[in-house]
Amino acid sequence: MFYFLFMILMFFVFGKLFFFGLKAAWGLSKFVLTIILLPITLMMMVSAGLIYFAFILLIIIGIISFFKVNI
Repeated sequence: MFYFLFMILMFFVFGKLFFFGLKAAWGLSKFVLTIILLPITLMMMVSAGLIYFAFILLIIIGIISFFKVNI
């Protein structure tokens, strides 16, 4: 009896920890992509002579971030 109660509570606790870890990893990856990877990509595109594509990409990202709702 106690074994089944222990197993149910163990799955509950570790399930919550697993989903918390997923949320933390998703938040960290969004931070890394927007703060580090995107500016480096745009600078590399400009230095490689792809300024027109970099400018279009920057405009698209600007429009998306303007209409995005932050909760």
